[in-house]
Amino acid sequence: MANQRATGPARERGAALLTVLMLVAVMAVITAVALERLTLATRMAQNGISSDQGRAFLMAGEAMAATRLTDLVNARADRTTLQGDWLGTAQTVPVPGGAVTAQVRDAGNCFNVNSLVSGGGAMGNVLTGVDAKGADPLTFTTRPAGVAQFAALLRLLGTDARIAEQIAGASADWIDSDAVPGPGGVEDSYYQQLPTAYRTAGGLLTDPSEIRTVAGMTAPLYERLRPWLCALPVAELSPININTLLPDQAILLAMLTDGRMGPDAARQVLARRPPDGYGSLVTFWGQPALSGLGLSTDVTEQTKLASRWFEVDLSIDLGGTDVKETALFDARNMPVRLVRRRWGDE
Repeated sequence: MANQRATGPARERGAALLTVLMLVAVMAVITAVALERLTLATRMAQNGISSDQGRAFLMAGEAMAATRLTDLVNARADRTTLQGDWLGTAQTVPVPGGAVTAQVRDAGNCFNVNSLVSGGGAMGNVLTGVDAKGADPLTFTTRPAGVAQFAALLRLLGTDARIAEQIAGASADWIDSDAVPGPGGVEDSYYQQLPTAYRTAGGLLTDPSEIRTVAGMTAPLYERLRPWLCALPVAELSPININTLLPDQAILLAMLTDGRMGPDAARQVLARRPPDGYGSLVTFWGQPALSGLGLSTDVTEQTKLASRWFEVDLSIDLGGTDVKETALFDARNMPVRLVRRRWGDE
């Protein structure tokens, strides 16, 4: 009968067809997954090649930057000024498949977090066992002047005076070599009692972001602080160059005066700077707005007429692969030499 179910060979043919269709579906899924994996692997390989090529171009950019900085410093050994429009101006150099962009900053115009301590020599001398003066490179002690400047910077950024002193003291304890808390500070015993225990650095910092782990520091406060911080590879007070310090950075000059001069007044002082810069620290600090502040000789000598540290931001885009680098150069000796590089964003 026409309405009877298919039996025998007809049913077997239907089962075979269903099996074939299932196999085709499985093979289609496997093929799709394989193609996706192949596409991903190809893209990863291309990104890797582009990243390696980009790093090679940026390292070539380092060499060019070192040459330009050497020329800048040698052009006038007694002072580094803003003449030539080199500070913060983006320079672009075309390369195959893209272009390298470089931007230079005076890396000394900031608060050096490593100035919270003294001793130990430069980080670059740690591997030698002794610094230039024969001091133990692994021993760092709290520097009161650095702590006072950090507290002043915190106050100028709107932090309560008591909290500012606590954070400054805790930051110094974070870097120094001993286990004895200083005024307002804390040491390992405090951090080891936290839910996620950790220890202090006990040495110079390589990046200002390490300050985020210090007792009392909060994310909003660090965001306000970050534009003014740096981590130079030396335990020295910030070598602020009065000839390159921008009016927008006037808070750093106010910091040196321990807040006796406000940022607005400091901005006016910087705005009156001669186009050719200052040739003498005595002339700068002898201005009527500064001479009556009663600052110590240590503070006035901390400022500089010439720059030693330069930071160069390098970037390149190769076929959608963006590679970034920040390079720190030391101009103490000629030619300028690279002392540190960091890949990617902070």
